[in-house]
Amino acid sequence: MAKNWIPLRQHEGTASRQAHVRLPEGTYEREISKEGFFGPSAQFHHRHKPTDWTAFEGPIRPRAFDLNKLVAGKKSPWSAQPVMGNAHMQMRFWRLDGAMTDLARNGDGDDLLFIHEGDGALFCDYGHLRYCEGDYLVIPRGTMWRLEARVPTTCLMIEATNDSYRLPDKGLVGRHAIFDPAMLDTPVIDDAFRAQQDERPWKVSVKRRGVLSTVTYPFNPLDAVGWHGDLSVVRINWRDIRPLMSHRFHLPPSAHSTFVASRFVVCTFVPRPLESDPEALRLPFFHSNDDYDEVIFYHKGSFFSRDNIHPGMMTIHPTGFTHGPHPKAFTAATRGGKTETDEVAVMVDTRDALDVAAMPAGVEFDGYVASWQSAETKQAAE
Repeated sequence: MAKNWIPLRQHEGTASRQAHVRLPEGTYEREISKEGFFGPSAQFHHRHKPTDWTAFEGPIRPRAFDLNKLVAGKKSPWSAQPVMGNAHMQMRFWRLDGAMTDLARNGDGDDLLFIHEGDGALFCDYGHLRYCEGDYLVIPRGTMWRLEARVPTTCLMIEATNDSYRLPDKGLVGRHAIFDPAMLDTPVIDDAFRAQQDERPWKVSVKRRGVLSTVTYPFNPLDAVGWHGDLSVVRINWRDIRPLMSHRFHLPPSAHSTFVASRFVVCTFVPRPLESDPEALRLPFFHSNDDYDEVIFYHKGSFFSRDNIHPGMMTIHPTGFTHGPHPKAFTAATRGGKTETDEVAVMVDTRDALDVAAMPAGVEFDGYVASWQSAETKQAAE
């Protein structure tokens, strides 16, 4: 049943009639919304930045993790370090230094691999597919697969538990916007695939309900000679994504949706021109996470709305508080001069609260919650 939201379009006090444009002098805009950025919303104009807190305690504080410090390589994806998850999705960070010795099969849901570093080959039921830095690999539930890392590979693994990945509804801009489905590559049955078919024993490590089972064959079960249908592993690189943009309006993160599941969405931030209209906001607006936990994995470039962040880090902003650009980033954006972004990042917005996994000491950046404090709020806190 379609949701019938209470129909309002109110205007009270000193406020702009257009969101994210013509902000009243000396104010800071804050948005609250339903359904992430898809439902009803309200924009407030404040005298102070909504992130100028002097202290923030408790479990919903923003947190940051340097996943580069998870350096141990693992031969199996099921041995990868869990990062965070809930009943509907799981995230792991995996490093592979060579070739997997066994096949993997996920009985719990589709897997999405984002290749942060490295290159190599994927062998799976469907054939052979090369991968490199910046690739997304969507692996349907039940697929047997393995990687051969020609260059040590690190990747963010996102499991859609009991679910499948789909493309977002592109609405007014049409199905060829952001990326044309023709840009999705699929595995091929080529000489490399046929060459790996042998008669020696192979094990398949199957994960179901978080528990592993092992199936042993006296031959390599990746022995297909052909296939047909409309289900397959697919690959696309962030460089193939052509972002939606407007020179007169700062689009919300939902405009950058890449893949969707039933209870979360995966977005990709790629380099784009900044807004050129002098009346338009040129950086992310302050907003409340009212229906989603927000996770960002920082892949490449300079992250124009963040400070103290570098590639390989991950942040989580849970539901329940207002967040937005760091003070240094805010000052730089309002001062002007920069004409485009150069960041590449993967954002995961989840409808259900995420549990952060236990990680080794030193991975979490404990100073992240204080990184929004300006010189004035730091002085007030003291």
